Amino acid sequence: MKKLFNLTIIAVLLLTLIPVAVSAQGPVTCQEEVVVQKDDWLSKYADKYFGNVFAWPAIMALHNQAAQADPAKFPNKIVNADLIEVGWTICIPTAEEADAFLATYDPNKPEMLYAKGAGGQLVVGSWWTAGGEAEGLAGLFRIYNELYPDVEIVNATVAGGAGTNFKAVLATRLLGGDPPDTFQLHAGLEVETYSPEQYLEPVDDIYASEGLEEVFPPDLLSLLKYKDHYWGVPVNIHRSNVLWYNKAVFEANGLTPPTTFEEFQQVAEALQAAGIQPFVMGTKDGWEAAHVFEDVLAGTLGAEAYKGLWTGETSWTDPKVTEALENFKMMLSYANDDHPALTWDGAGEYLIGGKGGMMIMGDWTDGWFTSKGFSGYGWAPPPGTDGIFVALSDSFALPNNAPNRENAINWLKVVGSKEGQEAFNPQKGSICARTDCDPALFNEYLQSAMVDWSQDAIVPSVVHGAAAVESWLTDYKDIITLFVTSGDVAGTQTALQQACVDAGVCQ
Repeated sequence: MKKLFNLTIIAVLLLTLIPVAVSAQGPVTCQEEVVVQKDDWLSKYADKYFGNVFAWPAIMALHNQAAQADPAKFPNKIVNADLIEVGWTICIPTAEEADAFLATYDPNKPEMLYAKGAGGQLVVGSWWTAGGEAEGLAGLFRIYNELYPDVEIVNATVAGGAGTNFKAVLATRLLGGDPPDTFQLHAGLEVETYSPEQYLEPVDDIYASEGLEEVFPPDLLSLLKYKDHYWGVPVNIHRSNVLWYNKAVFEANGLTPPTTFEEFQQVAEALQAAGIQPFVMGTKDGWEAAHVFEDVLAGTLGAEAYKGLWTGETSWTDPKVTEALENFKMMLSYANDDHPALTWDGAGEYLIGGKGGMMIMGDWTDGWFTSKGFSGYGWAPPPGTDGIFVALSDSFALPNNAPNRENAINWLKVVGSKEGQEAFNPQKGSICARTDCDPALFNEYLQSAMVDWSQDAIVPSVVHGAAAVESWLTDYKDIITLFVTSGDVAGTQTALQQACVDAGVCQ
């Protein structure tokens, strides 16, 4: 944690040395208007006209300004630097204008690549780039565009599951006093990471004006409150604890989803004997193993004892924690050897290809499978978690000094609205935070999740920001990542107890 803090401070100091970009957008002079041909791309143009393939951001940004000023001449804005279409006319700026732009360009500020509409910009920070989540975000953008067509939306995503990479970029921007207009935030204690009273605005007024306390369930409202204020508007509810399986593989081998850890081992042995990878994981981003283990903890300890781990009521030295580590060690013995090289969705390809049997991952997997055109998957609670809903929620926050504050407030209203949530969640693979969404809009899995949310014991996810403060979460993830390679049950249990002590929760 100290290393991350030091790096963030260094990054902020470096930012103070970079010239601040001029916000006003003047007219752009095109030295040439190029019609895109097959196999053209922006860096190719940058090399041809400026002798520098890395000058492509200047072409994208200044073309977009020209397109904003004269849409009849340049009807196509460049939204993705890698996607320019044959037949588009691209404005190639002068070398002087390109140099002036590049002198101020900051890659951590994607809004610099886009023009400003008559109503300004809306810079939305998130880590939603994978299939399903990207489509869901596009649904929210569509609703916002319908209401505020003069605002240019900037999709400031940073790839990396659970926001590992995005959060580092965001911390730099917040500390530097140069935030995006709004950003993705897990509901729960994750907000403590951002020193909300210093860097965020409370959004209580939005809850009041939009009647959100009447349409969000009480358990969620209590999770969202920190120091008597709301700091984010939730767009969804996700479930951490889902066991996904390939239905054809299970049917071919006469198997049913395991409900206990003993059954898990029996199913894994049968799959292994059939030449199928029994259990698949991807641990490349450093959070995935910790995600699986939180579900193993819930399945081994039960709902109340699991919740107690994060409040100090259950000791990490409890024999049930030992049992959970042994259960996880057993599961890891059936995992794919290439898991360190794979992200969670990379591991999911095993299931899509019929080469893997089971995977434990959150229910965004449903949206990802759908985006991949794969329908041959089944789902069940992981071992021991029937009747337990390990919950997390994605919300959006309002930072202090948001450059386009009014646009950000309107975004938060869309995020909390019935129309916004119904546009987002069926694509994302999550259920509405609101209680009045139409179940008919959701697929079979999500309808089942709605039922479970209404009746299961709700417990908070740690990996996704609900159960513990960020420093404790970081320690937890590091400890479990080490356990995956060491298999040291006693040493890991001792380290988990110490992490709880360091967090100020355990004695």
